[in-house]
Amino acid sequence: MKYVLGRLGQAAAVLLAAFTVAFVLLQAMPGDALMIKFENPELGLSPDQIAALRVAYGADTPLPIQYVHTLLGFLGGDFGYSIQSGTPVKQLLAEVVPGTLLLASLGFVAAVLLAVGITILANLPGLRKIADVFRALPSLFVAVPVFWLGIVLIQVFSFQLRLIPVVNPGPVEGLILPVLTLAVPISAPLAQILIRSVDDVLGYPFVAVVRARGADPWWILSKNVARNAVLPAFTMAGVLFGELIGGAVVTETVFGRAGVGRLTEQAVSQQDTPILLAVVLLSATVFVVINLVVDLLYPILDPRLSTRTRGGARLARERKVVAV
Repeated sequence: MKYVLGRLGQAAAVLLAAFTVAFVLLQAMPGDALMIKFENPELGLSPDQIAALRVAYGADTPLPIQYVHTLLGFLGGDFGYSIQSGTPVKQLLAEVVPGTLLLASLGFVAAVLLAVGITILANLPGLRKIADVFRALPSLFVAVPVFWLGIVLIQVFSFQLRLIPVVNPGPVEGLILPVLTLAVPISAPLAQILIRSVDDVLGYPFVAVVRARGADPWWILSKNVARNAVLPAFTMAGVLFGELIGGAVVTETVFGRAGVGRLTEQAVSQQDTPILLAVVLLSATVFVVINLVVDLLYPILDPRLSTRTRGGARLARERKVVAV
């Protein structure tokens, strides 16, 4: 319980820091979103009416008061209102978050499958030259920009091969290229960790013992090596899933999908700070929650950690008794 409470406290501190930094940076942006919107001559608003709108949005109060008011609103689930549309930010997020979460989840599953496939092909028994080619793929995937990969996939599969329509695609067809665009760069670090972990486990003494007993290389890889090699990749998978929200923003912009990416793009162009602050905190929350879950599950998945924890606690109790 002490460990869990400590991790929860760290997660809360990270979220508070993310909110504070985002609030300060957004307030430091040049220009005034309220003035940009309401000083439009087509609206025909007088200076007094504009001043009244600034009071209604709380823009005339000092920054510390705005910070406290905004923080209390976020803690209560009130993200404020969009400056451009006047719609509650919570409502805007509720409309676009499910699509982004679907894209991120499918991209994560595809990235895991791709990383596992690369790892298996990189350890092909007796085919060292082919295995070396697959070992070099993660380094190539890491260097591929997401927006460039999306454009290339559209050019090849939509314009050249005409396999997947880019204009008015179906619900399934519209996910194929965005998921692939999201999965390729994310799979690279995961595959690197898996390949390195497999190489390390293959050097353990128990693997030599199993091999000396005449076990098949595929049996050793699937039954003895995989279980021990997957634990380091588990932590990396949690970090990568937290980063998928940011990658989904770029991917949705490239493919014109309605989601958090499109909403963020519009908010940036219009300096709609309430939406931007909510998106930043949403991304930070997803990242922190996923990594918190990984931290809490890791001792369960690795018995050695739970044994060390229990042994350390027992040793501390014994030392306390002796001291008394």
